[in-house]
Amino acid sequence: MTVQDIPALNASLNAIATVLISTGFVIIKRAQKESDPAKRAALVRTHRTIMLSSAVVSALFLVGYLTYHGMRRGLHTPFGGTGAIRTVYLFILWTHIPLAAAIALMVPRTFVFALQGKFDRHRAWARITFPIWFYVSLTGVLVYLFLYVWWPAAAR
Repeated sequence: MTVQDIPALNASLNAIATVLISTGFVIIKRAQKESDPAKRAALVRTHRTIMLSSAVVSALFLVGYLTYHGMRRGLHTPFGGTGAIRTVYLFILWTHIPLAAAIALMVPRTFVFALQGKFDRHRAWARITFPIWFYVSLTGVLVYLFLYVWWPAAAR
């Protein structure tokens, strides 16, 4: 693996995180509707496993992201698109960056409440954390596609 392979790996990790957090969301919604206590408990355990897995995948992404940009000694990757698509890209990027920073704090806080058994607080935080985490994971994949697949900058 080379440094040039890291962005594709990171996008894959973001895509996996998106699928995992979406699956975790669907499963906990099923659990909330389940009347059988044993089935409900099994769904809650599955939700917990999936969400912990999504946190691990997201943490691996963060390590890869910091490694890549650390090795490149900077955070800037030029975008090759122009016109309206550049505006779309910049909107996605400029919303993605601050929300990614926020989610790095929100996800652990949401997890701590669940692990402490403070489920009312966990649910309250998760209502805010989930859509932002989903957006950040999804737009992370889009940023990769914009930069490296659809509109890469001309080689210098």
